[in-house]
Amino acid sequence: MLKPTFEDVVAAREFISPYLPKTPLVHVKKLSEWLDCDYYAKLENLQPTGAFKVRGGVNLVGTASDDERKQGLVSASTGNHGQSIAYAGRLFSSRVIIYAPRENVNEAKMQAIRDLGAEVRHYGRDFDEARVECERVAKAEGFRYVHSADEPKLIAGVGTMGLEIFEDLPDVDVIIAPAGGGSCASSNCIVVNELNPNARVIAVQSEAAPAMWHAWRNRNLDPHPTMTTEHEGLAARVPFELTNTILWELLSDFVLVTDNEINDAIKLLARYAKQVAEGAGAASLAAAIKLRNDLRGKKVVGIVSGGNLPLERFAALVSGEPVAQLV
Repeated sequence: MLKPTFEDVVAAREFISPYLPKTPLVHVKKLSEWLDCDYYAKLENLQPTGAFKVRGGVNLVGTASDDERKQGLVSASTGNHGQSIAYAGRLFSSRVIIYAPRENVNEAKMQAIRDLGAEVRHYGRDFDEARVECERVAKAEGFRYVHSADEPKLIAGVGTMGLEIFEDLPDVDVIIAPAGGGSCASSNCIVVNELNPNARVIAVQSEAAPAMWHAWRNRNLDPHPTMTTEHEGLAARVPFELTNTILWELLSDFVLVTDNEINDAIKLLARYAKQVAEGAGAASLAAAIKLRNDLRGKKVVGIVSGGNLPLERFAALVSGEPVAQLV
């Protein structure tokens, strides 16, 4: 696979702009005061599918060959990636099948995939088992297999959010991106490296699913033996080659946060940014809190990558104990 270039990201912006809106970059006053930096939230939770991945889905499916779209596309997902391919499949009239695990799955995301006209097939205990079965079926039945991260067109599409960040905040110092498969962090690295190499991209992952963190630190693609996070958007045991190749070259730092720290960040975004964020979407704020001393005085963008949190879970979180640091 060839790594996507900055020019690929620019081309993706031109292609997807008729289909997807630019998302807001919002300065969050209370969080900025508390963190002693200028903290901005990039609201990808406001995309039509509720998550950033639709940028990549529209770019990949929309630029696929007629034959590929005709034969149908199949992919594995815990939710947001599946929605992105389903959304694009409906947009460009292509059959889509999404494999998802039987356990730790967000059923609201699965229903959203079905509502977009795609078929959902459940298989295995986790994302990686579902992915292996998906790859087998694609080969056996002749579908166009879409990897959830290792797709140059997908990464280029996701990188369009970085172009928007620089349009709104040209002097950004730090972009914090969640890392599940790595398309969000790696694509922003490509944009930052071109537009301001002095800016930093920091990836964040749950310490209960640290496969990507280990891959970045150790420069290998070894699977991690455990994956227990409750936040499905960050839940992967196997690091991916293309995204990690980009991160090894361009990423400034990578931090781990706990699931409880992510839950606190969900509450903080609801209270002070008035936004619903799922776990992956709140991970950037959790990382900013952990790194607050290093971020003091800087212009920081935290990517709210998605907002597809079941209402009952959101209600339980925000009705729980307040976050001590801000009360």
